[in-house]
Amino acid sequence: MNDQIRDKELRILSETGEQLGIMSSREALDLAASKNLDLVKISPNAKPPVCKIMDYGKYKYEQSRKEKEARKNQKTVTVKEVRLRPGIEENDLNTKANNAIKFLKKGDKVKVELRFRGRELGHKEIGRPVMLKFIDMVKEFGEPTKAPAFEGNSMVVIIDPKK
Repeated sequence: MNDQIRDKELRILSETGEQLGIMSSREALDLAASKNLDLVKISPNAKPPVCKIMDYGKYKYEQSRKEKEARKNQKTVTVKEVRLRPGIEENDLNTKANNAIKFLKKGDKVKVELRFRGRELGHKEIGRPVMLKFIDMVKEFGEPTKAPAFEGNSMVVIIDPKK
């Protein structure tokens, strides 16, 4: 901006956005100074580079306000975890499903982990029906991103909330 602009010729835009034409950097600086504004390079790669006459301090302030507003409206997605076992009983499964539904209603993702220990690892086929039943219980509030997959000793699926 201002004296840091080293180009000989510049395309100048006024503070309202209308084109003032191509002029030397010295003329553009004098024009900006006469209006008590700054000369800011907007598009440095253009031929010739495009500069705008504006109040740079006000521009930076507006940018920071927009960024702050965008951060305020942004929702952070958290991943809640529900752990199951292959031999889980019906009521326990219902309780876990109700907790997962509560998380999904709040807009959180749910990671469902079905852990196998000891001799259970030899019978991994027992876990798939449990996992599919759990997914079926919460399907009204969320859908899995992909099919249940094994990660080490556990079967894992992530359920996204429905929009």
